[in-house]
Amino acid sequence: MTRRTITLLAACALSTVAALLTQAAAQQSATPQPAPPQATVPDQNRDLNIKKAGPAQPATTTVQIPRSYALVIGISKYKNLPADSQLQYPDMDAESVYTVLISPEGGQFPPENVHKLIDSQATLANIQHELETWLPSVTHPDDRVLIYFAGHGFVSNGTAYIAPHDIDLKNIAATAYPMEMLGKDMGARINGKWKVLITDSCHSGAITPEADRSTVNRTLLDLDKSLFSITASRDREQSFESEKWGGGHGIFTYYVVKGLEGEADTNGDGIVSADELAEYVHTNVRDATNAAQNPTSERGSFDPNMVLAYNPTHVTAANLPPPKYGTLVIETNMDGVEVFVDGQSVGIVNKAAALRLPGISPGAHTVQAVHLGYEPDGPRQEEVYPGQDTTVTVRILIARNRNHAAVDHFNHGIEFYNKGYEENYRKAAAEFEAALAIDPKYSQAALYAGRTYNALYDDKKSLEFFKEAISIDPDYLEARSSYAGALLDAGDLDEAIRQLNVVTQRDAKSGMAYYLLSQAFARKGDYDDAIQAAHQAIQLTPGNAEAHFWLAESLRQKNQSSEAEAQYNQYLALSNFDSGMGGKLNYYLGGYLLGYGVKKRAAQTDIWKELRGQANTGLCDCEWMQKKFDSAIHYCQTALTFTPNDLFANYRLGILYSEQYNKSGSVALLAAARKHFENVIEQNPDANEADRSRKYIRNIDAVLAQQSSLSHP
Repeated sequence: MTRRTITLLAACALSTVAALLTQAAAQQSATPQPAPPQATVPDQNRDLNIKKAGPAQPATTTVQIPRSYALVIGISKYKNLPADSQLQYPDMDAESVYTVLISPEGGQFPPENVHKLIDSQATLANIQHELETWLPSVTHPDDRVLIYFAGHGFVSNGTAYIAPHDIDLKNIAATAYPMEMLGKDMGARINGKWKVLITDSCHSGAITPEADRSTVNRTLLDLDKSLFSITASRDREQSFESEKWGGGHGIFTYYVVKGLEGEADTNGDGIVSADELAEYVHTNVRDATNAAQNPTSERGSFDPNMVLAYNPTHVTAANLPPPKYGTLVIETNMDGVEVFVDGQSVGIVNKAAALRLPGISPGAHTVQAVHLGYEPDGPRQEEVYPGQDTTVTVRILIARNRNHAAVDHFNHGIEFYNKGYEENYRKAAAEFEAALAIDPKYSQAALYAGRTYNALYDDKKSLEFFKEAISIDPDYLEARSSYAGALLDAGDLDEAIRQLNVVTQRDAKSGMAYYLLSQAFARKGDYDDAIQAAHQAIQLTPGNAEAHFWLAESLRQKNQSSEAEAQYNQYLALSNFDSGMGGKLNYYLGGYLLGYGVKKRAAQTDIWKELRGQANTGLCDCEWMQKKFDSAIHYCQTALTFTPNDLFANYRLGILYSEQYNKSGSVALLAAARKHFENVIEQNPDANEADRSRKYIRNIDAVLAQQSSLSHP
């Protein structure tokens, strides 16, 4: 491999020349562990040069993780930089960090509390909003907060910056984000008892420059709080990225992720502490680069009880000495093979390029390779030795041959499934189960059994069959999407998001996955992420009506009523089919209504009515927000033709009729308002709208009584 230094010409307006960033070769006083055999210098550094023209934590019995928030930024593609200054892997790095943070076997962050800015999303304005508005507004003193950045970092006129997607080299001060400001954000603006700052960019060490420790302490550290800062390199070193680490990562981030997955847990208590992660990352990055890159983590008096990740399955009875790590090298005979180590997916390997997995703790590990439609290789046990490469050759050879009787049952099941309605769904389920009884590895039969029971509103059986399909074929992405939809129906939004994250990582063109993500985020109240996912779904599958629906719902919640109305109308246009087809809705929409989450349904047709009713209710609310009361009344009345018992449509109509009474004085309007408020109370007497409806009714009754007394003195 060769190192490529990126050199750009700055505009003449720059008054000084930024220091050329060179590779530091200084050795630390401590003797490093022997480096595992691998290339000595990585492929590409993350150094943007600008020239003017010319100890282990003791085991604990209980683990309490506070409420957690994170911002994850990864920028590979820069809007205004030339081709040779683009990076390869920060976007993949950020996605990997996001995945491990939301994992229940990793960071355990709620998905809606982790915001991502990838490539074009990571503009200066968006970074400023997240750091200076969002995080300060949501965090509290007892929270855990993590910020991760991967991309270009550089120094100009003596000031260190991180480079947003839209950086302009002709106006750096106005288009880049100073690292000192990042430190101030963490130290002063953002609340939390555990604060974590992880940066994988060249000169990331400049966040805490060695030369001015007193200034560092003033600008970076809130002395009453705990700040753990781990950066990719010293302030005059470069950060490297290469395909030789996990198929393509920044070396530093690769080891951060492996550490959070549990490899850094050296004492076997299941917890990855700050000290453990720092030691694991520093040792492995230093060894991997022959001391050319040295992560820093010595800043701040962070709480030794800080929990960065927790995986209870890693708890061991004994305290183990810190291991010397080894490397798994996975080779295969087929492209697109997914590899699992100890039950966790570690990436895709192709026959032309081995998948290198450094930083693996020594000892026995289970390795399994899978490819849809073939018998898996493994799981089998492989021994990893300290400081050595362990090459594992996996062979995907045997295509699954289906038993003819099983295939016949499956085909009969599809015939019944396509007809729709309860009676046919039950017959379909029996056929799919018969196929599985004959061929227990018939993952497609398990998938459709799950879909059929979802159509029958049997959440338990639906989830069981979807999980069985994934267990048979872990790389069956269609099954994962359907499983996520069923999880949404069952109310497990977080696990649905995790499953969909796996799908989008493997298949960035899965419109179904992005649609379901938009729904999941909207139902969790994370409307920004819902909007982003819905836009992606619509771009991939413009005819997906429900993606427009959830985009509209999220835009309405963000008070963007005009934009929401356009999306509601688009949904209504796309879903304007014969309602008699409702019994086959799951089939005709390719499963897109999986995960709708409606529990009080007697037939599939009700979903069509419910969605169209909600869309009209949304339009009613949008018109209400714009003070267009007549059209708002029309939409709410239309909504009640689909869903007469809709609580919010009744409540909004009650208010609208009250408003119209205030203008016209018509007692009939007041009586109509009262009727709709009564409907709200009848539907859910404990709802907030019901409580407010009672107050409206008392006021209405008082007005009606007054009107009566005036007319009958």
